[in-house]
Parts: sequence; structure tokens; C-alpha cells
Amino acid sequence: MGKAVIAYFWVALGGALGSMARYGISIAAARIWGSAFPWGTLIVNAAGSFVIGFFGTLTASGGMLPASPGLRTFVMVGFCGGFTTFSSFSLQTLELARGREGLSALANVVGSVVLCLLLVAGGYYLGSQIRAR
Repeated sequence: MGKAVIAYFWVALGGALGSMARYGISIAAARIWGSAFPWGTLIVNAAGSFVIGFFGTLTASGGMLPASPGLRTFVMVGFCGGFTTFSSFSLQTLELARGREGLSALANVVGSVVLCLLLVAGGYYLGSQIRAR
């Protein structure tokens, strides 16, 4: 098998696992907090942002735990790509806005963007601190 075929395999496998994890978390969040606000999507996007920042930092070339391109592709492109849900976030925000829930739509945008940026920075920082040891 060529390298490109193997890379696509890792993306597909990681994406499938990430999508299943996203689905499970979304169902659990709706059961716990209800479905009036997309808590599951917010949680998934925040967690995915942290994971990609943390893992990407630790496993980069020259990092503390350099990983193979295949493993990085599996986690960062496959799993995180299937796990995070920006398209779902966008649709849910539009639905909130169209349903005259402008404040909830704004809270979802600000919460998602700010929380995800903070968590990707937190993952990067934590990964950098561990890598520096």
C-alpha cells in the first residue's frame, strides 16, 4: 500500500472514532442539561481544541514525544476532525438566531470561540511545559 492510502486509512479510522465519541457526548449532554442549548457541541469543540493543542505540541518533530506522521494524522486530522463539530455549531447557532434566541446564539458563538481559543492555548502551554522538562 502506498503512503497516501495508509494516510487516508488513518484519517478514516480516527474520524470514525471521533464521530462516535462526539455522538455519545452530545447524547449525554442533552440528557443531563437538555437540548435547548447545544451544550454537547460546545463541550466537544472545547475538548477537541485542547486535545489538538496538547497532542500537537507534545508530538511535533523535535518535541518531547515525537510521533510518526501516521499517528499525528490519526489523532489530529482523523479523530479531532471527526470529533469537533464546527459545522454543527454553525447550524445550531443559525437555528438559535432564526428562532429569536439571539442571546443564546451570541452566547454560543462567544462561548465557543473564546473557550476553544483558551483551551487550544492551554493545551499548547501544557504540552510546552511537559516538553520542556
